[in-house]
Amino acid sequence: MHGRISQLFLINALTCGLEVCLAAGTIYIPPMLLEAGVEERFMTMVLAVGPVLGLIVVPLIGSASDSLRNKYGRRRPFIWVLCTGVLLGLLIIPQTSTLVTLLTKQQRHWLEVPLLVLAICLMEFCGQACFTPLEALVSDLFPGEEESRKAFSVYSLMLSLGGCIGYLLPAVDWTASDTVVYLGGQEAFIYVVLTIIFLACLMGTAFISEEQTGRERLVEPEVFRRHENLKSCCCPCVTFPRFLLLRRTFSSLLSVVPRLYSLCSRMPKVIARLFVAELCSWMALMSFMLFYTDFVGEGLYNGVPSDEPGSTGRIRYDEGVRMASLGLFLQCVTSVIFSVLMERLVLCIGVRKLYLSSVILLVVSTATMTVSHNIILVTIMAAATGYTFCTLQILPYTLTCLYHSNTQVFFSTEKRKIPLREEDVMLIRSGMPSLTKQKRTNGCISGYPGTTNPFQNNLKNSQSLDLHVSVTLEPQPSAVRGMGTDIAILDSAYLLSQVVPSLLMGSIVQLFQSVTAYMACASLLSLVAMYFSRKIVFEKADIDSR
Repeated sequence: MHGRISQLFLINALTCGLEVCLAAGTIYIPPMLLEAGVEERFMTMVLAVGPVLGLIVVPLIGSASDSLRNKYGRRRPFIWVLCTGVLLGLLIIPQTSTLVTLLTKQQRHWLEVPLLVLAICLMEFCGQACFTPLEALVSDLFPGEEESRKAFSVYSLMLSLGGCIGYLLPAVDWTASDTVVYLGGQEAFIYVVLTIIFLACLMGTAFISEEQTGRERLVEPEVFRRHENLKSCCCPCVTFPRFLLLRRTFSSLLSVVPRLYSLCSRMPKVIARLFVAELCSWMALMSFMLFYTDFVGEGLYNGVPSDEPGSTGRIRYDEGVRMASLGLFLQCVTSVIFSVLMERLVLCIGVRKLYLSSVILLVVSTATMTVSHNIILVTIMAAATGYTFCTLQILPYTLTCLYHSNTQVFFSTEKRKIPLREEDVMLIRSGMPSLTKQKRTNGCISGYPGTTNPFQNNLKNSQSLDLHVSVTLEPQPSAVRGMGTDIAILDSAYLLSQVVPSLLMGSIVQLFQSVTAYMACASLLSLVAMYFSRKIVFEKADIDSR
């Protein structure tokens, strides 16, 4: 147990480092794009590129990590590759102008904006996609419902702590320091600090040892067992399995769309309901978080981000950005507090009431921010959304672990009618005890694999006989879903929640000529989220009643 706790600490250290980088990026990326001359509607579209890539790649990462067999583990190779992209982004973003000057020998060049956009998209995509193998690694170490809830409470705590650090760094005015002047300004200084923090957190993953849980051993793909037998009896080398792994990786890249369709079409109803509710909840929260700095800087402080540095409009905007950073920092503090209390709250209140109350609070908070221009009240409402943030980081993943802990209850909801065979009909009509006493295989009637017994004792006494019977299809061992796949689906909801607001918000703001539209859209989306949250399956009784 102590070993697993140390592993959890190392995993969450990287989680914290990732969130520090992404939180600071949330603060600085919109102002940096606007300062570079990107229009507001295109600025919001840039923020959508990373999540769009994530929607395509993240489900594949989850599925591939479920089946990968590597001496470094199943999850860590993906973590390291994605972290490399985050590091490249951290190094390029603050030095875009310097790199373009070195390449073109010109102070201002058209390459500056494309390079900045490319670096931002790389960091956002890799950073957000990296959470999927990290969450899967946590669920591997703590597979049960209760222990997974505790583990994801710690995960949410470290995530919120990372957000606190990431939002606090830009809230402080560092410009008076000689080090900041030497490095080229506050933004460059912050990104250097982020790089150091992220590298320190990343090094801890070298000491993580991935262990295979009982569930994973049970559903280990048959193809790998056959390959091991082939190695032991035919050839002493390991070239064939590695070649097969490379071939499978290449073929998966060629079949992105079919695999995505397959993952979505075979999604159990419980996962689908959770996905829709989480998508709407995250969309409401992201509409607030992604554009909160712009809302405060322009809407409440009347600043102008495109003005020259030192001008009145630019000074007001920078002050608004720092105040918005404080609000998001307080949001993370609230999330930290509720992460610590989450275990007790679940025992006292229950998962259903916690989830629904967090969405209701989001409705109230975003509605208040829409109509109020009081910066203190707006900051308090921003801090209150930390409760919703904490809930969305913990409860969906613990519910997923609950579903996987009893797949026959939560995933076996498909009913189908199948025709009776002629000999079975004759036996039933003659009153012979046939099917109810036949040999069974895995609890199923022989001759009807994968089905439960549809016949009861009173069937032969029935006045009329339906030659078709309803059966419930049980999940076959070969079709058991991997935890990484469903976690990737939930993470896709998080990514998609950023895509839609990012693509549409800029145009909506230009249409209404007011940044208050950000908060109004967040309020409307939170109302939709409240409706779909009532459809979530929180326990077995919810399946029986629907």
